[in-house]
Amino acid sequence: MSPLLQTPEESTAPSRSGRKLARTTMGLERDKKRHGDVEDRRGDTLVDEIGIVTTAPAPNGVDLVQESVSLIEYVARLGDFRSTQRQECYSLVRRMKSLLPLFDEIRFLGSAIPPNGIASLSKLKKVFCLAKKLLKTCNEGSKIYLALESEAMMVKFHAVHEKLCQALDELPFDEIEVSVEVREQVELMVTQLRRGKRRKDTQDMELAVDLMAVSSKTDERNADIAIIERLAKKLDLNTVENLKKETIAISNVAKERGQTSECIEQIVEILNKFKQVFGIEVIDVFEDPVKPKLLLKPGSLVIPHEFLCPIMLEVMRDPVIIASGQTFERESIQKWFDSNHRTCPKTRERLGHLSLAPNHALKNLITQWRETNNYKSPNTEGLASPQGSSIKQEEISSLVEELSSCQLTVQRRAAKDIRMLSKENPESRILFAENGAIPALVQLLTYPDSKIQEHAVTALLNLSINDTNKKLIANEQAIPTIIDVLRNGRMESRENSAAALFSLSMLDENKVTIALSDGIPALVELLEQGTVRGKKDAVTALFNLCLNQANKARAIDAGIVPPLLLLLKDKKLNMVDEALSMFLLLVTHPQGRYEIGQLSFIGTLVDIIKKGTPKNKECAASVLLELSSNNSSHILAALQFGVYEHLVDISETGTNRAQRKARGLLQVMKTSDQLP
Repeated sequence: MSPLLQTPEESTAPSRSGRKLARTTMGLERDKKRHGDVEDRRGDTLVDEIGIVTTAPAPNGVDLVQESVSLIEYVARLGDFRSTQRQECYSLVRRMKSLLPLFDEIRFLGSAIPPNGIASLSKLKKVFCLAKKLLKTCNEGSKIYLALESEAMMVKFHAVHEKLCQALDELPFDEIEVSVEVREQVELMVTQLRRGKRRKDTQDMELAVDLMAVSSKTDERNADIAIIERLAKKLDLNTVENLKKETIAISNVAKERGQTSECIEQIVEILNKFKQVFGIEVIDVFEDPVKPKLLLKPGSLVIPHEFLCPIMLEVMRDPVIIASGQTFERESIQKWFDSNHRTCPKTRERLGHLSLAPNHALKNLITQWRETNNYKSPNTEGLASPQGSSIKQEEISSLVEELSSCQLTVQRRAAKDIRMLSKENPESRILFAENGAIPALVQLLTYPDSKIQEHAVTALLNLSINDTNKKLIANEQAIPTIIDVLRNGRMESRENSAAALFSLSMLDENKVTIALSDGIPALVELLEQGTVRGKKDAVTALFNLCLNQANKARAIDAGIVPPLLLLLKDKKLNMVDEALSMFLLLVTHPQGRYEIGQLSFIGTLVDIIKKGTPKNKECAASVLLELSSNNSSHILAALQFGVYEHLVDISETGTNRAQRKARGLLQVMKTSDQLP
């Protein structure tokens, strides 16, 4: 019999070589068939019962060790985790695996485990069940949901860390005869867990502002498409297959939380925006997220799945085979390749070539099926013919040539047409760039004609939505010229210049170029003097630029604080959330805390906490917590303005994030002896 399956009586006083062999094999195959599925069910039950007194039979020490090790092996096999929680997940799994030597030594004790040791092991196993449930959520859950709830998930990780520390502290190391080496290893891990602080980095902040922009119902300009594309890429939701999986995951979340909850509506709205950008059918996730609606037609007509293009989910008219062996509609896969993709949309493997081979056999089958079932595609009229495609290419080439015409009227009309054509069509942005539109448009930015300037900068804004074009525009030295239009152009040109800088600043290298070209003072000037739209363009661009730490100091030196304060006080502008988000970013910089933490500002924050919208209160509490965590005098000033009772109210009735921030502020008051 394997030493791992022996009872304590059978394994009493094992030899040194026996112990070594057992410890070597312990981490490999630990009776997985016998314990794996049972442990999954038992673990989930225990998670639900944590903190509830049960009448379950008293656990056996050996069983507790084996079950705990099975839990560790389970989470170690989970594989990849969602990007928003990946660091915390791998850290937790690594710490759980580091406890295997502890269980190894306990398993091979020469004597029975004392009762207090069994109690501690039972508590430790319950913590592992909590960790398993949390890690499974981060492995299988909705990526959008986990991004929106990233802060709440962080709180759950810290709760698991605290429970793990408590359980390990209670282990009677002396009585269970654990070696000094293993004991020191466990104590070091506990020290590291308690010393660890919540991670705050610019990537999380960037993700938060992207989510806020994509969720916005008031700002629908073209630059938002660039944010959607970046956010989808960041969440790994930029392929057909991943979006299908996300649809199913969201459906599962909706079943748990209710379809009509505000959170679910927001998640579905973001998912649909991702699908629209990537040309995928938008379906009702609550009907049947696994089977697209196009599979079923009235009269019980079932469309064979292989007849559907994997990208557009429509019956193919001109199926072609690519290098991976997969079949797609010619127009759909060509658009995929034209967007600089060199992978198969279905398998994600890198392709050796981009040649398209007609799938005549499948095309004949589809034609016969159409005729037999009298089936007509819903989008028949919208399919472009080869002749139409050729005309479009000729039109693009002609417009690019006209940008260099000797007649201002011709140039003006060409710039305007390019502006309009590149507004909604992703394919046209690529084609205009390939035909040399970017250098010609940059040249037009220096023209004295205000309308040409306006059309040119807006066309560059639209073209910059494509990531490759962002680099091309920067390489043409366009950024200093765009900043010059931002300073001296007409108001609409200035607004669109700010939006263009926002789009370009999505590339980190462009953040530096814009700052070194004095773009930040020009944006602050627009924040002061612009229309409501201009102010929104400016603050959005400034936020993105200030994700770079050095740019925070540049923005403060440029005088960003006074106009932001005016945005807080002028409720008619409806920009309180934007201003508070900017303040939250600036207070992470020492110079920002010094400039912002004045008495009048604390009073303004308290006023928002008292009278603002739920979202306003959440943002204001976040800024006040960041200030107070670095200087207790700020919380004293807030108390003098009467913040206490409102924080207590928010800690009970506010949004989830607002409740956490309010409790954090109350804790700061408590630790600094400032409670009233």
